[in-house]
Amino acid sequence: MKIIKDSVHDHISVDGVARDLVDTPAVQRLRRIAQLGTVSLVYPSANHTRFEHSLGVYHIACEALDHLGVDGKQADRVQAAAMLHDVGHGPFSHNLESLTYRRTGRYHDDVHSLLADGEVGDVLRDHDIDPDAVADLVAGEGRFGQLVSGELDVDRMDYLVRDAHHTGVPYGTIDHGRLIRELVFVDDELVLDEGNVQAAESLLVARALMNPTVYSHSVARISKAMLRRASERLLESPDTDVDAATLQRMDDYDLIVALRSCESTQEFSRRYDQRDLFKRAVWAEIDDVPGGVIEAEHEAIREFEQDIAARADVDPSSVILDVPSRPSMTESSSRVMVNGDIRRLEQQSPLVEALRAAQYSQWRLGVYSPPELQEQVGHAAVDVLGLDIDGALVSEVRDGLDTTLDQFAE
Repeated sequence: MKIIKDSVHDHISVDGVARDLVDTPAVQRLRRIAQLGTVSLVYPSANHTRFEHSLGVYHIACEALDHLGVDGKQADRVQAAAMLHDVGHGPFSHNLESLTYRRTGRYHDDVHSLLADGEVGDVLRDHDIDPDAVADLVAGEGRFGQLVSGELDVDRMDYLVRDAHHTGVPYGTIDHGRLIRELVFVDDELVLDEGNVQAAESLLVARALMNPTVYSHSVARISKAMLRRASERLLESPDTDVDAATLQRMDDYDLIVALRSCESTQEFSRRYDQRDLFKRAVWAEIDDVPGGVIEAEHEAIREFEQDIAARADVDPSSVILDVPSRPSMTESSSRVMVNGDIRRLEQQSPLVEALRAAQYSQWRLGVYSPPELQEQVGHAAVDVLGLDIDGALVSEVRDGLDTTLDQFAE
């Protein structure tokens, strides 16, 4: 048994198959991948890693298995899945996933090939565990897959608390101990037992508050968008042999070195190293954006950027269009027992609609450019995208929000 001191859960005991998995290259690589990607440019202490998070998820999974009375080989499989659930992540966590998915067709939770080969596969087979069965659990399949990846999963229970702890914000606090104690299986569905609507709401509220404050902070979004664009240029550059599959297996340091070494991405590397980021030329609410822009695919977004650059008479590399997906709230489908019936949280809690409305009001389309080009890019973007705001509002909204949000950005 190995005892590891953790900043969130205190002492974590790692035993059995998980103990042997910890020292495999695939898991140790997670030490070099930031849990929150570029968020440390906003919150300097947010330097925790996917490795720390994986230990936390394993720890909470062990608590849940004990509570549910699961042991033996099934417990081993779930513990292995908890420890390995993030090994498919590329550098800077989720930030580049859409980019690599377009080229490889693989998301981070598609880990069948990663678990079958190499030391991870050897460890699992040494413990008489089928790597494919563990990969299925990571993908959320089956009865116990819900525990690893679902609306009430142990992944969410760790990252909300851990991200709040390391950013220093007070919004991600949840009582994961109570959540674990109230988990039950009803007809193979993982639900919270009677009297726990408020416990389910706590997950919903924590995620709703962390999103605008941490995960979608304007500076985080700008730096993520710049990183995606630079990585796309890296893949397209004839000066490197980096392809999407190679990029997915890099860590943060590998990618930074590659970006510094490629001529077409060196300017981004300078800006990232010096925190000399683009600024918001446009920051538009969802009701002001045509549906065709919100639903636009990647190639259409690139064409919009080209058109904005041409209208503003600037280099296309000076324009980034950042269109988030429509607001969603997966936690609202968490299942709770109410009067003996299984109900989705959205059917039972009046908070869901209020939080959905808040999420809707927080949605923003962003157009980013170097500071000296904000005005001309902003006005060009309003025209090209058909935004329902006037030119004066571009500057007004930008200046007002910059003043407010920069308080959090240092």
